[in-house]
Amino acid sequence: MTPTPGATSTAVSLGEATRTWLQVGLQSFGGPAGQIAVMHRILVDEKRWLREDQFLHALNYCMLLPGPEAQQLAIYAGWLLHGHRGGLIAGWLFVLPGFLSILALSLIYVWFPNADAVAGLFFGLQAAVLALVLDAVLRIGRRALKRPIHRAVALAAFVAIFFLTLPFPLVIAAAAAVGLVEELTRPRALGAAARAPVPPAEASRRPASASLSRAARSLALWGGLWVVPTMVVTLALGATSVWSTLARFFSQAAVVTFGGAYSVLAYIAQEAVETHGWLRPEEMLTGLGMAETTPGPLIQIVQYVGFLAAYRNPGDFDPTVAGILAALLVT
Repeated sequence: MTPTPGATSTAVSLGEATRTWLQVGLQSFGGPAGQIAVMHRILVDEKRWLREDQFLHALNYCMLLPGPEAQQLAIYAGWLLHGHRGGLIAGWLFVLPGFLSILALSLIYVWFPNADAVAGLFFGLQAAVLALVLDAVLRIGRRALKRPIHRAVALAAFVAIFFLTLPFPLVIAAAAAVGLVEELTRPRALGAAARAPVPPAEASRRPASASLSRAARSLALWGGLWVVPTMVVTLALGATSVWSTLARFFSQAAVVTFGGAYSVLAYIAQEAVETHGWLRPEEMLTGLGMAETTPGPLIQIVQYVGFLAAYRNPGDFDPTVAGILAALLVT
């Protein structure tokens, strides 16, 4: 019988895992590619908490979901080690360093309107981030693209996205179709790894079998973390308050962020600048620079948008307090 999530907590203490997730969060520069490379190095190469095939299998699923795939991968690994508690800790610590960094930069931006000093402060870091991303692409590419068909699909996907600007879901669906055809035509070649016996030491790191009750409990826990704050804000401050508007807008945006942050940034920028008037176009670029040069997922730029929206429409609150509350809410 397959053990339940958290079965490895005796082998990996929660304290050690917490320290590791903080380490991952502090090093998660460079967007998804760099963040995934950091997790691969720590979780697979150094700690050996996940096998190579487990890591890539989980990554494939996370790429198909809305939201930041690197954070979802961290949540999955945390859940695999220590159940829901581990997933919550991993998810929170993955965004905490970036949240604090962007909050500090947002405060500097509104307290000292000349943001050139902030841009200069992070200019040198951008070159290091670029190098980290390039290293991540090469590292994961060498491990994942093992056969000619893999490399051909990767090349075709690059051409489709970069040159033909085809929709990301269409590219993913086409790649999945190619993989399905290959699996059906060459089941032994592609199925060998899946049928290989799992070493006893690794067996405890396999997720539990799916069940309706487990799915319902997970939905109640994670959905509650999303829905309850939104409802409380709407009931306490009114449906027309800036916080309620932010909660509704970013809740809607959250479910369409397929393909990573870049795929939805244009939509967020248009709504935040043109529809709601929360910030100016050049300020959106400033926020993107903050998110690019701080740890955590790039979509954390929504924190900066929410901060400025509430700072400039504080209602009965102090502007700084209003901005901080909005940054927490949209995160």
